Amino acid sequence: MTAIQIDSVEKSYKGFKALKGVSLDIQEGEFFGLLGPNGAGKTTLISTIAGLIRPDAGSVRIHGHDVVSDFREARKRLGVVPQELVFDPFFTVRETLRLQSGYFGIRNNDAWIDEVMHNLDLTDKADVNMRALSGGMKRRVLVAQALVHRPPVIVLDEPTAGVDVELRQTLWKFIARLNREGGHTVVLTTHYLEEAQAMCQRVAMLRRGNVVALDSMSALLRRVSGSQLVVHLKSGDLPDGLRHLVSHDEHASGNKYTLRVNDYNEVEPILARLRENGAVIDEMQLEQADLEDIFIQIMEEGR
Repeated sequence: MTAIQIDSVEKSYKGFKALKGVSLDIQEGEFFGLLGPNGAGKTTLISTIAGLIRPDAGSVRIHGHDVVSDFREARKRLGVVPQELVFDPFFTVRETLRLQSGYFGIRNNDAWIDEVMHNLDLTDKADVNMRALSGGMKRRVLVAQALVHRPPVIVLDEPTAGVDVELRQTLWKFIARLNREGGHTVVLTTHYLEEAQAMCQRVAMLRRGNVVALDSMSALLRRVSGSQLVVHLKSGDLPDGLRHLVSHDEHASGNKYTLRVNDYNEVEPILARLRENGAVIDEMQLEQADLEDIFIQIMEEGR
């Protein structure tokens, strides 16, 4: 079943087109990454999914419910953790979560509130006023608010921006459990690409309001134009026919060469050319491209 269906969404602000016909489907139970540089349209798309802004064209559906024409049903199925630390300073943590439950018509929700607070290490802060919390603790409460009505779809907009390592580990452990055991669909936007690589099964990359990449994480990482074959020659030299592949040449530390490879199948022909040239390899290492390499490559393609 499709959890989020985004169909040809367009949005402009005073002549600036933030989204240019974005289309993608996110399946139920996916851990999905939405990536892009600042100004790519991520926040506009998240706001459209959340029903906070109306698209100029196109539509968004949450479990089949249009976020504009069927807002109530769509919103019940969605929990959003915003970038901004927005909170009411007059309530405690528990009161804040009870109020959030009430917005969705949920009563007697304390058992689930206690479980969410426990998993986010908020139990000791349950009766503390929101304004007395640190920034990291306020961030945890925002996550708890998004989860308090048990939404099947969770959207995390830069959830770990500016927070400590402990919160990151706590958050990802809990969210991963909800995704794995509860079947929750999770959509993540983040500038921490190592987090996206570790957590996401599939990724969409936005650039200037367009989807420029949409694939599984494994398929993206197989775009190995960012991969490198590092060879340290015990004797001999690099053939002239391979010098165009050199991305870095370190003669100062010995005959060590870093060669660009576009496909794993290119490795054996390179080794064969070295043998034919009489070179003897002392050490060799194939360095796999990571998501950051792929991200930079894709973003630079449009410049």
